[in-house]
Amino acid sequence: MPLFDLSALVTKKIRCSAVIVAGGSSTRFGSDKLFVPLCGIPVLAYSLMTFETCDYISEIIVVTESEKIMQVAELCDKFNISKVTKVVCGGATRLESALSGVSETEKKCDLIAVHDGARPLVTSKIIEDAINAAYKYKAAVPGIPARDTIKILSGSFTSETPDRASAWCAQTPQVFLPELVKGALTSALQKDLSVSDDASAVEMLGFSVFVTDGSEENIKITTPLDLKFAECILAERRERMTI
Repeated sequence: MPLFDLSALVTKKIRCSAVIVAGGSSTRFGSDKLFVPLCGIPVLAYSLMTFETCDYISEIIVVTESEKIMQVAELCDKFNISKVTKVVCGGATRLESALSGVSETEKKCDLIAVHDGARPLVTSKIIEDAINAAYKYKAAVPGIPARDTIKILSGSFTSETPDRASAWCAQTPQVFLPELVKGALTSALQKDLSVSDDASAVEMLGFSVFVTDGSEENIKITTPLDLKFAECILAERRERMTI
């Protein structure tokens, strides 16, 4: 059941810039996961194609490593991704890369969405729900309830077990007012804070982030096994379309 009915929130055309973070070493995957074929199409292309078709998205900024800029440009050309206006170099960390991307967005955008390129199965509904919520609440993140009991460790021993009912797994895209996410990422970088996602940086400024419905299908490709799961999800989607 949706956390909130977002269907009637927006009365104007929102201009949302999308930042797709497509860097990283892919150490756990064993090769560059963003360009590995997923059912014949590079992983990164899926996210780009979905954001391309979203009416709210006015531009796409891709953040990657310098040696991959031409590869990203060629991919955009091959799959007719016309909304990509810039492909920029990231930093040594995801925080630096996200800040590099949001700093390049157009000044007239209403919102900025930051998405992991390694989440290829994001849907238009997930993107639009997060944008609608952020337009009303300033910051929004899609999430799903934690299925397992979460343990907080001290060394190798458990120190706390949070209430699972209040534990959610955050996904992307995470959407914010431009000045909010830019300020939050800049502050976290200047203070050398360890943040696991962009919403964490916003929370460290004292802002609450609204949670919209994510999906168990919106997985992040981290290991080769995740790629197998993604193939199964795509097969299931194709089967649903034929019913």
